[in-house]
Amino acid sequence: MGIAAEDKEHDSGADTRYRVMLVDDSAVIRGLLARALESDETIRVVASAANGKMALGALERNDVEVVVLDIEMPEMDGLTALPQMMKQDPTLKVIMASTLTRKNAEVSLRALDLGASDYLAKPSSGSELNSAEDFKRQLTEKVKALAIARRRQVGASSATPRRPAGALKAPVKVALHAGPIVLRPSTVAMLPPEVIAIGSSTGGPQALMKLFGDLKGGVGQPILLTQHMPATFTTILAEHIARASGIPCAEAVDGEPVRGGRIYLAPGDFHMTVEGANPKRVIRLNRGAPENFCRPAVDPMLRSIVGSYGSRVLTVILTGMGSDGRRGCEEVVRAGGTVVAQDEATSVVWGMPGAVATAGLCSAVMPIAEIGSYLRRVAARTAA
Repeated sequence: MGIAAEDKEHDSGADTRYRVMLVDDSAVIRGLLARALESDETIRVVASAANGKMALGALERNDVEVVVLDIEMPEMDGLTALPQMMKQDPTLKVIMASTLTRKNAEVSLRALDLGASDYLAKPSSGSELNSAEDFKRQLTEKVKALAIARRRQVGASSATPRRPAGALKAPVKVALHAGPIVLRPSTVAMLPPEVIAIGSSTGGPQALMKLFGDLKGGVGQPILLTQHMPATFTTILAEHIARASGIPCAEAVDGEPVRGGRIYLAPGDFHMTVEGANPKRVIRLNRGAPENFCRPAVDPMLRSIVGSYGSRVLTVILTGMGSDGRRGCEEVVRAGGTVVAQDEATSVVWGMPGAVATAGLCSAVMPIAEIGSYLRRVAARTAA
């Protein structure tokens, strides 16, 4: 028996709440997601569908900003529906939601290549209350950050986006970070870095594939990378990065030595830090309290790297929501290191890079297409 997509009547055109569609074959899950989202007064669930085919029809009838899309559904699954959704509305923001398995993690990362903006692991049936609350917080924050990013994108576009009949008026443009970008002098020409540290979150996997694809080949420095991502996902991300870059990349292991020409990825649910001084620096992993609601987080990685390498640190902050990395970058700059950020135009969410750029911590703010070649130049200068 088929289940019809549920459309909800809009309020007046003055309603500027973020508009969400839920797509999941479980009515129970859709109800849970709807209650979690609408507990935030800035969010409205405007449509609900049981599979991808129904979702495509609902998308035609509703003005949707963000879709929370399940992977495994009858008739049309999420991966099949995704490119068709993006064709209907290229500005749409899609969050892939799935149970945490290797197969679903692989599919979620593939979905990012097809146009999805982010992913979210559903809590298991045995999840504790704090895990359920953490899921609710992540869900609402991701929806809001992506909706804001879409409104900025639509506001900056000269083309008029598709608007179904009776749709709400486009809300006002919303800024993530206000203030000018003031650049600092770079230190890498005078004192090339001994280590490269990268932090990323929402949109990070896509940005990392571009960066490391451009970086192709050996790099003299070790690269330490923290991407906000759950366990299982980081295992697969490391494999993808190794293939894209041609540089050995793996989830970091507690106690392993830090060596040049390798990429160390913080494993899901562990902060990654560095301990010791040359020539005996080692990786340390811990399950300390989340920072900026994240574990792994960028700030503890940067603090430890500054403690171990001093001024010889080059930090790159890529696309991501929130401000994780800003405090760590303050310590990098205070120690004499250099910070580079991805620009707003190429970021899925200009939260993390915007936080460091508008705080006056960056020596450069550049498109993702230029960051890989920049790092290659830095590495070559070090080797020269």
